[in-house]
Amino acid sequence: MILTLFAGRGNHPLAHAVAARLGITPGRCVLEYFPDGEIHTEIQQEIQGHDVYLIQPTGPPAADHLLQLLLLADACLRAGAGRLTGVIPYFGYARQDRRTHGGEPVGARLMADLLSSRLQRIVTVDLHNPAIEGFFTIPLEHLSAVPLLAEALRAERAADQVIVAPDLGAAKLARQYGEYLNLPVAYVDKVRHSGHEVSVRSVIGEIEGRSPILVDDMISTGGTIISATEALLEKGCRPQIIVAASHTLLAGSVGPRLSGLPVRKILSTDSVPPPCGLVPMKIVSLDQMLAATIIRLHGED
Repeated sequence: MILTLFAGRGNHPLAHAVAARLGITPGRCVLEYFPDGEIHTEIQQEIQGHDVYLIQPTGPPAADHLLQLLLLADACLRAGAGRLTGVIPYFGYARQDRRTHGGEPVGARLMADLLSSRLQRIVTVDLHNPAIEGFFTIPLEHLSAVPLLAEALRAERAADQVIVAPDLGAAKLARQYGEYLNLPVAYVDKVRHSGHEVSVRSVIGEIEGRSPILVDDMISTGGTIISATEALLEKGCRPQIIVAASHTLLAGSVGPRLSGLPVRKILSTDSVPPPCGLVPMKIVSLDQMLAATIIRLHGED
């Protein structure tokens, strides 16, 4: 089958970088808005029998990017794609993997059902909860950016550093970074009161006089990172803090709040378009990892 790649509007630079790694040009398609807000989608080339990959993270605005992906997938199916894979570097709605109140949906399961109805396989990076893979009725290739980010951190490794999980949910992730970098690990015990408000109950581990590397799978509003940073400073850490996360959304008014803290750098990937004008950022691209995965999957014809 001929390998063909289409780029959604969620992250054009990453899609084009992956295409360049593959030695191809992104396929010709239209994704545009009608005046009433409806999305018009059209495949503008022959793809009958092709092995098609759609690169589209479902980051902000998540609903728009999800619908773009579904419409693009449906257009490819109707145009005769032989096999259809969604490459979703950032999978939105992954935090809605359970109900905390009786009146809520399980958003991650609904997204899985919708995507499984049009795609035949999915590639994604560092799901918020790996158990979400069980929601899908199609194969899911779950990649991790942790080795890439850990390697980028290695150049700045110092003896006084400590890996910190900003909540207990990131404990396993922190241990992974600790093993890669041969550094001790500490944990912050937090309580989330809402999508924006977080408080810290305790810090577990040796922090005083050390330089923290806060690690998480994603930064959205920044509430978790901000509360963890404030707690670490109270425990006497050095005001030289690095944050590493696979996905950096930095939604809302997080910029001014972060810039007031001694966060020296945020290290992240380009799973979503990197935000600008905030604290210094170092971006590690996913292009090579995604291209290598596409080549491997394409070879499984």
